[in-house]
Amino acid sequence: MNFPCDFCASIMRSPSLRRRIALVTATYAVAIFMIAFHTGLRFGNRSLVLSPVTSEGSNNASFSSPHRKLLHHAAEVEPERIWGDKCSKSDIVINQGPTEPLPNGIPTYTVEIMNVCISGCDIGSIHLSCGWFSSARLINPRIFKRLRFNDCLVNDGNPLLNGRTISFQYANTFHYPLSVSSVIC
Repeated sequence: MNFPCDFCASIMRSPSLRRRIALVTATYAVAIFMIAFHTGLRFGNRSLVLSPVTSEGSNNASFSSPHRKLLHHAAEVEPERIWGDKCSKSDIVINQGPTEPLPNGIPTYTVEIMNVCISGCDIGSIHLSCGWFSSARLINPRIFKRLRFNDCLVNDGNPLLNGRTISFQYANTFHYPLSVSSVIC
């Protein structure tokens, strides 16, 4: 085999060097993904990753297909917390991202719903705006279920303890934008 340089030839002959290069490359890719995830990095009107959904009516569409047209809402607004309020909808953070597809090729997505209340509150009766949510993979209804159009219930209505996360996976040809519609403190 002819290599363009001696360095390239030495890389191809050394499996340990190839592994190191692969490890460094993977580490950089993970670092870039984490930075993008935490900053909500966007390119044009398509997200590189899904930003945490923290306000009503938010439609953060990540990993959107170029052939799928999604509605875009106005920029997210900071929550209007009244002094003395124990919690608000903004204390529930939703993260969503793609995972390995099912064996039949249907894409899957992992959803994490977190209680990040800084005042230490437990939040119950968490309802999400979820459209006509459906999944080819069975989801435990005590964790997440659609009650009716655009109304999904989290944790069977039970309180999500402060600092806790509840997660599930669903399978569909596209991801559903999820946002908090109501909570009870």
